[in-house]
Amino acid sequence: MKYQVGDDILVLLSNEEGKVIEIIDDKVVLIEVRGVKFPAYMDQIDFPYFKRFTEKKAAEKKAPPKLFIDQVPKEKPQPVKDRIADGVWLSFLPKFAIDDFNDEVVELLKVYLMNHTEKAYHFTYQQQFLGNTNFQIVSEIQPFHDFYIHDIDFAAVNDSPSFSVDFSLLNPEKKKAVHFETSLKIKPKQIFQKIEALKDTNLPTIPYLLFEHYPDKLEEDKFELSSLAAKGFKIYDASKGRQHLPPARSVVDLHIEKLSNDWKHLSNFEIMTIQLNEFERQMDLAIAHYQPSIIMIHGVGVGKLKDEIHEILKAKREVKNFFNKYDPRFGYGATEIFFQF
Repeated sequence: MKYQVGDDILVLLSNEEGKVIEIIDDKVVLIEVRGVKFPAYMDQIDFPYFKRFTEKKAAEKKAPPKLFIDQVPKEKPQPVKDRIADGVWLSFLPKFAIDDFNDEVVELLKVYLMNHTEKAYHFTYQQQFLGNTNFQIVSEIQPFHDFYIHDIDFAAVNDSPSFSVDFSLLNPEKKKAVHFETSLKIKPKQIFQKIEALKDTNLPTIPYLLFEHYPDKLEEDKFELSSLAAKGFKIYDASKGRQHLPPARSVVDLHIEKLSNDWKHLSNFEIMTIQLNEFERQMDLAIAHYQPSIIMIHGVGVGKLKDEIHEILKAKREVKNFFNKYDPRFGYGATEIFFQF
């Protein structure tokens, strides 16, 4: 192996020096340059000793003339080279290993968030398998930086991992959205094909575009109501609408026997329809009353009702997060939901 962890290296493209911080396989290493970590092929880097030697010789050969303070010109800010603003990406770096049959296999996927924009973001990242949260992190990412998040065992790709990231501007802007949520679900066949294609594209990672531009704030339509009131129309204050709503509940039991007295003749589809309608109704009430959380009791069973509920929750922007974990009252048969307003 030409390089070892801790070796000083020179990036041939940008002529910048850095260090090797991890050996990924026999072709790719993870390097750090000016605090930024990213993968690089070994033929894209070299040892910096020749560069340092030639620079030293050149400096010794011709000493620079003395300059006085009033002779030093003011520096002009130089544009950063090789920085293309092409959006925010979720990137997967496959780490290869050699198996017992001397074949090259993928051992794990390293997940990176890559910010190729001029804005800094606060983000909440969640990774799930089959609707259950496997990893979550809340952090910040600066402009034109890559953020290493975590590793995924490659065998777990068969469980169709899904990823969701909720972004907000670190420095809020009046005309920009308060937050922006995006999600990604990768299929096993798709990721296998992309790994095979890496050899042809000569790229070390598999990138997925999350968004190209952070969205603008949606302008709400405003209606002038005074003219309607003058014509005799009755105008209601929508802010007082909660006074006429049924009270919200903190715990909702979705077992069919709790929702209907005459359910034994119903099909499974009809039962689930009733349960999901009650779930949506109770969710709307909790949101309308600005309730911080709610518990939905769905039971264990074969998990169909739970899976349907979790899929709906992923699409609701008012939902901050939700958990299906053991509770002494309900076992694993309930999901606790937390809201954000």
